[in-house]
Amino acid sequence: MAMLTVRNLPEEVHRALRVRAAMHGRSTEAEVRDILASVVKPEKRVRLGDALAALGRKVGLTNEDFSVFDSVQDKTPAKPLRIE
Repeated sequence: MAMLTVRNLPEEVHRALRVRAAMHGRSTEAEVRDILASVVKPEKRVRLGDALAALGRKVGLTNEDFSVFDSVQDKTPAKPLRIE
């Protein structure tokens, strides 16, 4: 697991982190991990697959609408790339 060192952290910020950690019943280090995770990986982030599925439902697409892709898809195997 990666480690992170934060230098020159103002004392008032460190104190606020300690207080916040105590309020949540965890260590300052655990509190910082939670804060960072919630900021860089929010639970409500938009995922491409979910967004595309929602768009398809919104316009009323069904599985039958995609059956045409199975009939026109090229099924021949790809040839390996030759580097000479």
